[in-house]
Amino acid sequence: MTDPTPARSATPATSTPATSTPAPPSESPPAHATPADAAPSSTTPADATPATPADATPAAPADGPPTPPSRRVDTPGRRHTGAGARPARAGSAVLDSAHVGDIRGALGTVRLDDSDQRRTLKRRLLTFLAIMGPGLIVMVGDNDAGGVSTYAQAGQNYGYSLLWVLLLLIPVLIVNQEMVVRLGAVTGVGHARLINERFGRFWGWFSVGDLFLLNFLTIVTEFIGVSLALSYFGVSKYVSVPIAAVLLVGITASGSFRRWERAMLGFIAASLLLVPLFILSRPHWNEIGVHFFVPGIQGGVSSDAVLLIIAIVGTTVAPWQLFFQQSNIIDKRITPRFIRYERADTVVGSIVVVLGAAALMVVADSAVRGSNLVGQFTDALGVADALGGHSGVLGGLFAIVLFDASIIGAAAVTLATSYAFGDVFNLRHSLHRSFRDAKGFYASYTGLVVVAAAIVLIPNAPLGLITTSVQALAGLLLPSASVFLLLLCNDPEVLGPWVNPRWLNIVASVIITVLLMLSGVLVATTLFPTVDTTQVALWLSGVLVVGLLAAGIGLRIVRARRGQPAMPVAHVSQDERMHWRMPPLALLKPVQWSPGIKLGMSLLRGYLVVAALLLIVKAIQLSTG
Repeated sequence: MTDPTPARSATPATSTPATSTPAPPSESPPAHATPADAAPSSTTPADATPATPADATPAAPADGPPTPPSRRVDTPGRRHTGAGARPARAGSAVLDSAHVGDIRGALGTVRLDDSDQRRTLKRRLLTFLAIMGPGLIVMVGDNDAGGVSTYAQAGQNYGYSLLWVLLLLIPVLIVNQEMVVRLGAVTGVGHARLINERFGRFWGWFSVGDLFLLNFLTIVTEFIGVSLALSYFGVSKYVSVPIAAVLLVGITASGSFRRWERAMLGFIAASLLLVPLFILSRPHWNEIGVHFFVPGIQGGVSSDAVLLIIAIVGTTVAPWQLFFQQSNIIDKRITPRFIRYERADTVVGSIVVVLGAAALMVVADSAVRGSNLVGQFTDALGVADALGGHSGVLGGLFAIVLFDASIIGAAAVTLATSYAFGDVFNLRHSLHRSFRDAKGFYASYTGLVVVAAAIVLIPNAPLGLITTSVQALAGLLLPSASVFLLLLCNDPEVLGPWVNPRWLNIVASVIITVLLMLSGVLVATTLFPTVDTTQVALWLSGVLVVGLLAAGIGLRIVRARRGQPAMPVAHVSQDERMHWRMPPLALLKPVQWSPGIKLGMSLLRGYLVVAALLLIVKAIQLSTG
């Protein structure tokens, strides 16, 4: 078994420390955004190595002693210069030169050489429009086919009574994805690569392997959503699924980040059909207001209700979101100077996704209210049929919303997988590149889409088992992904002055504790369907609370004995902070885990291995009848 101690990167004797790097005098923070249809900038094209931006970290001194051969074998930074992705700049952690240059968003451009301060509201708004994209897309993409189905089930079976769950998820989404925003903008390195380099091959390959499998199965469910949506209009899945597959490949492999983002925002605009659908469903506003703020479960607490709440959390806070947004921020060339704009983008996306989920619950409740279909959810097509019984327009609008959600989800999840694939195998992985210039990246995307679509077209394919597996694997991966996210955001070598403040660590720890409890309940109920879900949830909650308190007390005792500060604080100016970038991975000091973290990670690894083996056995049993 692989040793749980994190991987140690080779550290040259004169390595660049993780400290602030002031911008050169000739370069100031960019000033203004230009409209999306403005003339292209004269800066270096994405395919070539661009001029050194103000955000780039200077290279380490060249006159230091060489790295000892015994420490050079596993030096991660040395692998960046192969036939795949080449470093964007000497001394920079960015792996692909296409990830440095002008920000070319769907709604505007921010030039690399802009130098004026954004002092007016108009310029700030133009900048926000140019930056907006990754946060909105990752959030709306979360309301995919599985999300539509889950929210519709909540509405059909429990009316408005679970709306309060969605309200609680807004801070969870913002906290998790804000940490991802900082990681992407400051490091310039994808989530998969950071885990692999900082925590060792076991954790790297476990996270990426689980992510690849989970994302692939999720893509299959998106094509199931496509087939259900268009079957409402009488279109055969043998027509709808191939067309959707061609559409997904076409909008992604265009060789232009801007064209891809415009296409995605176009699909997001189409999802606004949910607004007239919501209004035509004649919502009961008083009930909505009550259930948003007063927790309760229609019919009382039951195992099915607890599992559905877990499913709502799992479909709203998904592991692929962490990998997608970090890599998409890097691909869009967003740097620390624009973190506040990307934070705003993420907050807007969080609110939009929750409002959309609430609207789906209300619509599903309206479809069956007063009928014998209450509590009899089958699938999203059943909800469309129920709405069609009231009005053909309502049923058609719901089917279009389902189709649109499936396309957005499939595009985002598949791209998250291809980004991770490029990270791990050192391939060029940027939407700025053409198919010819990034064959491995686009081939992985196309392959995932084609194989997933083919599975849906296989007669008698175990689509129900695939859907169940997606939920179970999401529950298995989410806690470990969240733990790594928190560890990376407390690593001063990675984030320098951008590490988490103490209050954020407390909030994130509480969120991770809740996610661990939900993961344990989901895995337990998947393996043992007859178990009392409510009792399992209560027991696990008690165990985790006691464990969290014990860990906190033990950590304070250890620190008191050693006289260690809770967190090293980097004292840098605001300007230095805005231009600080992570040095090359090869120059980072090795991760030093405390005995408590080592024990916790060993326990987490044991849980993940045992749960994964049990889930595999369960899947084999279900597939063989």
